[in-house]
Amino acid sequence: MGRLLPGSRPYHDLPNVPSLTSGGLGRLLGSISSTLLTRLYFVHGGSNRWLSTMVQSAGFPLLLPLLLHLSRLQNSRPFSSFTRRHLLISAAIGLMMGINNFLISWGVSYLSVSTSSLLLSTQLVFNLGLSVLLVKQKLSFTNLNSVVLITLSSVLIAVGSSKDRPPGVTRQQYWLGFLSILGSAFLFSLYLPLVEMAYKRVTRYKTVVEMQVVMEAVATVFAMVGMAAVDGGGGVGGVVKEGREGFDMGVVKYGLVVGMSMVTWQMCFIGTAGLVYMTTSLSGGICTTALLPMNVVGGVVSFGDEFGGVKAVSTVDTS
Repeated sequence: MGRLLPGSRPYHDLPNVPSLTSGGLGRLLGSISSTLLTRLYFVHGGSNRWLSTMVQSAGFPLLLPLLLHLSRLQNSRPFSSFTRRHLLISAAIGLMMGINNFLISWGVSYLSVSTSSLLLSTQLVFNLGLSVLLVKQKLSFTNLNSVVLITLSSVLIAVGSSKDRPPGVTRQQYWLGFLSILGSAFLFSLYLPLVEMAYKRVTRYKTVVEMQVVMEAVATVFAMVGMAAVDGGGGVGGVVKEGREGFDMGVVKYGLVVGMSMVTWQMCFIGTAGLVYMTTSLSGGICTTALLPMNVVGGVVSFGDEFGGVKAVSTVDTS
């Protein structure tokens, strides 16, 4: 049995649960793929930010086979031990998750993958502060050094913004995307310690999956209400029309992009939930930040994002 990270739960409390390696691998593949697919949607004519928001959580039914498997292993039914407290906490966090997803959609629609990924690294700064306040995480020189470097990276990106705007994006739109990603980074950093607090009374991974299903169901309802209510977002009926007329890769590839986005976002979310449950919210934030330079490389390779001196320095700072 390998060593656990500080503050992590002993494995004998986690029977038949994916290991930290599996959770990390899911987070790795999901993080890179979901970000690239979301940007691909906007680059090739997609414009419905509410759809992009919904796609991030609407794949929650994919978690049901895992939930059924865990229920069979424990000779129980899904949600049989799910309390009102679990429901209320999951619903509240799910609403916050929906808002976070919406901010990501706005940010990625206006920013390159490399820029949005580097800005998202600021979540570690927020995460450290909130972890100290909410879950009494101890500070260290390494933690504080990471905060300084990541803050410097964001300042460098802001200073170099005039050379980094994608074609067709105005300065105002760029800054809207910039602030949206920073807002998303803050909400994600708040999400991590909140779920760690919620998991302190959870003894089975089955309950973690149940809470994740409820969170994402609430986030999906939030996005569906927004998509139906806001005519500027195209409405629900505008999705099919966009696939046929707006997306320049054709309706089949439109469906594939949307479908694969749902799958990869689920890998990202359940991987994060598993990491936080088995370790700490700060460990989850560190793992997330460590993966972001790979997103930067993915953006450069896939979309030809500009990778000048400012981004190079920022990428090294977050690595």
